[in-house]
Amino acid sequence: MMYEELYKEGETAAEAVDRLRKIIALLRSSEGCPWDKAQTYESLKVCLIEEAYEVIEAVDKKDWDNLEEELGDLLLQVVFYGDMGQEEGRFDIKSIANRECEKMIRRHPHVFSNIKAESIDTALEKWENMKKKEKQGSLTESMLSIPNALPALRKSLKIQAKAAKAGFDWESVDPAFDKVTEEAQELLEAYRGLDFEGIRNELGDLLFAVVNIARFLKVDPEDALNFTSQRFIRRFSFIEEAARAEGCDLETMTLGEMDKLWEEAKKQETKSECPEVK
Repeated sequence: MMYEELYKEGETAAEAVDRLRKIIALLRSSEGCPWDKAQTYESLKVCLIEEAYEVIEAVDKKDWDNLEEELGDLLLQVVFYGDMGQEEGRFDIKSIANRECEKMIRRHPHVFSNIKAESIDTALEKWENMKKKEKQGSLTESMLSIPNALPALRKSLKIQAKAAKAGFDWESVDPAFDKVTEEAQELLEAYRGLDFEGIRNELGDLLFAVVNIARFLKVDPEDALNFTSQRFIRRFSFIEEAARAEGCDLETMTLGEMDKLWEEAKKQETKSECPEVK
């Protein structure tokens, strides 16, 4: 059976999205694909998370062609959920989009009414105030509403930001640095005391304190840690290649020998970041 209309590109955004909707509906129909028909809200959670991270990676790499593809994969997940919701009479892609449109209009009174925002900060404040009115709950409830599926660093950043809005915050970053020192010492004491439950608790406190510094310095801790992880891989790759060039096996090298190569990798990295001006 041929589906000629599905081969034709949509000339407008609405037509393109509707084409994707029809393709998903076909894949999940009795004539469709066994895998697509077997999917549930729960089974697609992993796909949704993975696609979101692949979008982020494309942005970080400034790979615009890949970003277009990954955004399509992410859109596919939304349309897929919409088709399942329509099948069960819960919601569909139209109601999802309309609900989001209503929310955007409601949360931007500085655009859709006579209330004006003079800066990004005041615009964000109005956004948060409108969210608070909608939720009508306590700050604790708003913290509990933060999705558990979020990466732990980003979730703790959001929790701290909410607490800060209530005034539960230091006036400067200096006490936050002191707190990191304090938590590191408590972790060391738990380790020396073989307090295994305490080690987990104190390690969590230390990470939470580090995130607090990131918040003060306006650095996303998730991005910072990902950047460091990628830098570690680059430097370790240098060690591995240098060892191979010297006819050495990493497993037989001493930590001191590898550390010398690590320092050389750092020097090479600095040179590439700061090329000599001729």
